[in-house]
Amino acid sequence: MPCLDMRQGRVVKGVHFVDIQDAGDPVACARAYCEAGADELAMLDITATVEHRATLLDVVRRVAAVTTIPFTVGGGIQDVASAQAVLAAGANKVSTSSAAFRQPQVIANMIRDLGPDKVTVAIDVDRNPALPSGYEVFIDGGRTATGADALEWARQVAGYGVRCILPTSKATDGARTGFDLPLIRMIAAATRAEIVASGGAGTLEHFRQAAEAGATVLLAASVFHFGLIAIPDLKQYLRANGFRVH
Repeated sequence: MPCLDMRQGRVVKGVHFVDIQDAGDPVACARAYCEAGADELAMLDITATVEHRATLLDVVRRVAAVTTIPFTVGGGIQDVASAQAVLAAGANKVSTSSAAFRQPQVIANMIRDLGPDKVTVAIDVDRNPALPSGYEVFIDGGRTATGADALEWARQVAGYGVRCILPTSKATDGARTGFDLPLIRMIAAATRAEIVASGGAGTLEHFRQAAEAGATVLLAASVFHFGLIAIPDLKQYLRANGFRVH
C-alpha cells in the first residue's frame, strides 16, 4: 500500500514527521503505482488538520481518476459530511485521526452512516515509558501530545466497530530502520481489526517482519517513492517467504 503524503498539492515525505522533502506529482505517482501492481493506495493530506481546512477535493478527484485500486484518503476529515465529500470525489475509504480522537463520537457516526468498510482510524504514536503500553497518542500530524495511552485508545476505537486501524510510530517514521514491531503486535493482539503497518520500512525483510507481527496491510512511502524497493520484487519476496499476496 503506497502512501502519498500530501502538502500543498504535492507528494512529500519526511523523517519522524519532520524534515519534509518533495517526492513528486500525486497523479503521476498514483498512475505509476497502479501500473506497478500495488494492491491499495493511501493519500494523506498531512497539513489539513493543523491548517484548519478540509481535504483538497480537487486533488482527490484527479488522483481517483487514474487509480484502479482501492483508494483511502485522510487528512482534514472532521465529520460524516467531510467524509462523504471525499468518498463522492472518488475515494473508496476515509481515514480519520485527530478529529476522531478529539470527538470519538465521530467514529461511531461514520460507522453508522458510511459502513465499517469505509472507515479507517489512524493512530499516530510516540514512545512514552510513563504510560502502561509504553506508547502515547499524538495528533495534529504528530505535533500534539495527548497524554493518552495508545493501546487503550486502540481498544476504544475497535469497540466502535472499526475494522481497520493504521498505527504509525513517530520513532520509526521515515527512518527506514524497520516498522515498530512491538506496536504492531500489541494492537493486533488487543483488537480484531485489520492492522496497517506504517512507518519505517527500509528493506524487504522489514515488510516480512511486519507481516509476522500481525499486520495484514503493508504501507510504505519513501522506499517506493525513491525507487529503493519495487512492488513486484516485494510481492515476489513475500510469496517466497510463505505469505499470500494479491
